[in-house]
Parts: sequence; structure tokens; C-alpha cells
Amino acid sequence: MTTILYTHPACLDHDTSPNHPESANRLRKILEALESPKFDSLIRQEAPLATLEQIQAIHPKEHVNSIFSKIPSSGYCKIDADTIVSMDSKEAALRSAGAVIAAVDSVMSKEANNAFCAIRPPGHHAETNRSMGFCLFNNIALGAEHVMKTYGLKKIAVIDFDVHHGNGTQEIFMKNPNLFYASTHQSPLYPGTGNVTEIGPNKNIINCPLPPGSGSEEFREAMYSLILPSLIEFAPQFLFISAGFDAHIKDPLAQMELTNEDFAWITEKLCEVSEQCCFGRIVSALEGGYDLNALAEATAEHVETLMALS
Repeated sequence: MTTILYTHPACLDHDTSPNHPESANRLRKILEALESPKFDSLIRQEAPLATLEQIQAIHPKEHVNSIFSKIPSSGYCKIDADTIVSMDSKEAALRSAGAVIAAVDSVMSKEANNAFCAIRPPGHHAETNRSMGFCLFNNIALGAEHVMKTYGLKKIAVIDFDVHHGNGTQEIFMKNPNLFYASTHQSPLYPGTGNVTEIGPNKNIINCPLPPGSGSEEFREAMYSLILPSLIEFAPQFLFISAGFDAHIKDPLAQMELTNEDFAWITEKLCEVSEQCCFGRIVSALEGGYDLNALAEATAEHVETLMALS
């Protein structure tokens, strides 16, 4: 068994305007890092296009059509103050969702034990009817819907260690007791959600907000004391990771102090839980991370750990 990398050149063509932090250079640096000889055994696959039917399994047709109607033939269009689309953004969004869906298929068919999706635009801020925070569609939630609908699995978990709370995934998962969402994130910080009291009517949501300046000790304690035990108790049949690397000490958009070793550590712990609960089934998808070198290094640590434990 091994690890598959899903990506596509179209994800580089999603132009968010000059000086926007969510730039194509993020993905370029990651892909360069993954060209190191240590990744020679990493299987590489092109992400397919998600179908409109697959997208509309989470996002209503009217919302999808509204987003696509704003894709310009040239220049840029603002979905909101932070979320910008250009002429190639539609294909990039469909490839990003398609990567996670295809990764699910690869893991479920035992082509690989786990997969990493190097994609953009990211997804965890995208709510059912709202695109925001650099995100158009919720890639992880679409993958979760696919694994339930196509393979009949019922208990699906998402662990999100992006520095920003994944309000979109929480909103989509909130009312379904068979879906589990847990997040560590800086607070206060965009988008202003993720309070500890946000547990949902089924108590299937866990939020561990951490104050600015939090580092390895606080992050690992939140994982050890609450998130990992709760994940084991939930006993998922499939595990997704919203892999944002913007809690890194070098990231310019936040004030947490994680290191590359912390990202390797949590990846190892999640792999251990997945072996215990769900036959090692993991699909990880890129979310944030805005210092280019730190992002590339942390992502490489994450992928190397997935490979080592697959």
C-alpha cells in the first residue's frame, strides 16, 4: 500500500490577483518540495473534474450557478472581500473537488491506503450556500458525501488543524450525528466562529480555540486531551484531514507557533487512529498556509508521514 498525490495544473491557473495571499505560488512551492527523491515512491495522479451532480450533493444548484455566473472572461471578480475568481477559477474549483472525490475512490478501492490532495482553491470555509475565505466549494465535505453515497459508509470524521476555523465544514456537518468535525484554530481570528460552545445538537462538533502565541504544548494538549480521545470514541469508518499549515510560527496571517515537527506529529497520531478505527483510510486536502517556505516544508513533513505510515 502507498500514498497517492492528487493535483492538477488547472489549480495553478486559479488567479486570485497580484499580492493575494492565496496565490498559485503556494501550490508551486509544495509541488517543488514533493519532487525531492524521498518522494519517488509517491504515486501521482491528475485530479479529474467533479461533476455538477457531485457538487450539488452539498451546494444547491442556485448557489453553484451563482458562483459560476461570476467567473469573468478576463480580469477578476470578487465573491466577497477576500474571495476572488478569474477566468480559470471554475476548472480549478471542479478539479479541487474532483481530487478529493477521486482520492476517496482510490482509498476505498485499496489502490492506496491514503492520499493527499495538493489543490486550490481551498474549501473549509465554504458553507452550503456561501463561498468565502478564499473557498468556493467545500472539497472535504464533498468527499465525505461521496464516500457515504457511493460506498455506504455512515460514520465520517474530519480533523481540521488549519489556523482558521472551518466554519463551512462545521455548518455542513452540524445536524448529522454520523458526521464528526473537530478543529484546533487560533481565536480570535477570521472567521470568528469555533467557540467551545459550538457542539451542535448531536454533540458531534469539537472546537479547541487557542489564543495567539500558542505553540506545540497547547496544540498537542488540545489533541491529546480532547480531540484524539473523542475521535477514537466516535470510531469513524473514514477520516479526512483539512490540512492547513498556517498555524506555523512563520505564517504571516496568524500568530500561532507550530513547527514542522508538530505537523508530522499530528499526522502520525491521526494515522494511528485511522489504523485502529477505519483500516487506515485517510484523505487529506490542502487548506491554508501562506509563508511559502514554511508551507512547503510542513506539507512535505505531512506527506512523508502519510507515506511512512501507509
